Amino acid sequence: DISTDTANPPAFVAVAPLRAADPKTGNPTEYAGAETAAKQAEADPDIKPYHSTLSSDQLYAKALAAARELGWEIVAEIPGEGRIEATDTTLWFGFKDDVVIRIVADGAGSVLDIRSKSRVGISDVGVNAKRIRAFIAKLG
Repeated sequence: DISTDTANPPAFVAVAPLRAADPKTGNPTEYAGAETAAKQAEADPDIKPYHSTLSSDQLYAKALAAARELGWEIVAEIPGEGRIEATDTTLWFGFKDDVVIRIVADGAGSVLDIRSKSRVGISDVGVNAKRIRAFIAKLG
């Protein structure tokens, strides 16, 4: 469970019923809290919120396009809330990982937070952090 905002991580809404219906899902949608945040800060200190000079609407469109370019299955597009939810299936083993993106206005621009969480397993071998880095790289 990796998030650019570990104090107030974006919440899974539309993905939650999909995770509940998947018999392979062993990980809850809730964020694990301070211990997880501390481990992430040590292992992935570069995972931070993405700040942009674009308006929240413009960044939303760019984020949605980037998610599609990465081949993620879009589960929900809620522009009024600045929320995008998606599922990414890993190539080798077909594991499903879920992603939620939250975009809010911030002064003259906007800020984007993204969270990626595996449905199964204790360790993701760095896949969720790599996914977030690849997404942010797409945004430029």
